[in-house]
Amino acid sequence: MNFDDIAETGRRIRGAVATVVVGMDDPLEIALATILAGGHVLFEDVPGLGKTLAARSLASALGLSFRRLQCTPDMLPGDVTGSYVYAPDTGEFVFRPGPIFTGLLLADEINRTTPKTQSAMLEAMAERQVTVEGNSFPLEAPFHVIATANPIEYEGTYALPEAQLDRFMVRLSVGYLDQRGETEVLLGRVRRQQEATHVDPVLAPGELALLQQAVEQIHVDPDVAAYCVALAVATRSAQHVAVGASPRGSQALLLVGRALAALDGRDYLRPDDVKRIAVSVLAHRLTLTPQAWAQGIDPADVVRALVNTVAVPPSIAAARA
Repeated sequence: MNFDDIAETGRRIRGAVATVVVGMDDPLEIALATILAGGHVLFEDVPGLGKTLAARSLASALGLSFRRLQCTPDMLPGDVTGSYVYAPDTGEFVFRPGPIFTGLLLADEINRTTPKTQSAMLEAMAERQVTVEGNSFPLEAPFHVIATANPIEYEGTYALPEAQLDRFMVRLSVGYLDQRGETEVLLGRVRRQQEATHVDPVLAPGELALLQQAVEQIHVDPDVAAYCVALAVATRSAQHVAVGASPRGSQALLLVGRALAALDGRDYLRPDDVKRIAVSVLAHRLTLTPQAWAQGIDPADVVRALVNTVAVPPSIAAARA
């Protein structure tokens, strides 16, 4: 599969999702790139902006099996992973898989469930397997998680621990639509004459894996890889930051950047690809100092400032001149 074909396939996927999702072009492209890079996505924004619809529509367009998990405080780890149940006909306990055994899992309002249940997803996201009563069960590839979280309501919620946040390759914010976009949402509902939406699959089963393999062929100049590292390292000594991005952050910059390059029809990674996703990839990996937190400093602003100050490697800058 050549890179022009990847770019065209990406346009078709985004076009299919855009038939029901309005005004999310940039977040959806980054979410698609994250899935092509093999990662997981966290949508964090206020309720009612279409995050769940976007996740479901993206799963449909990608041809993935889809399960939705509405997270609640009384949810148990077995509700996610599955559990052993007694089979009267055989007199044995057999494993009944939970909703995490799917192609794309939507964990809706993930911060409403307890840390114990959140941790049940951690192994699956990191190692593509779940362990129940000492027995490990592998998850079939592809496996991806798209989670949503409400950043403005804290009553009855449990903040995601740093280890869990670090497993999300990107954290995206949708934001409010402009008036024209919100009007189009209303008119789309009128045209459908029903609440339900439908997105036809763009990819056949197995094609996503081929796309992900093609992304692995993207050329990465050593200087661009060093630039990814330089951005992550800069977060570790930045003002207002207590704990900076781990090496997983610099790797995510490279992996998602490669996928964006493929969606653009290129076979090489550019620093501009890295700059575009720096906030989405790094901001949620930063732990601010108590003083910065009290002052209301946004980690995204810290990353934006670093993008403006960390120099692009000279050889790359010269090649672009």
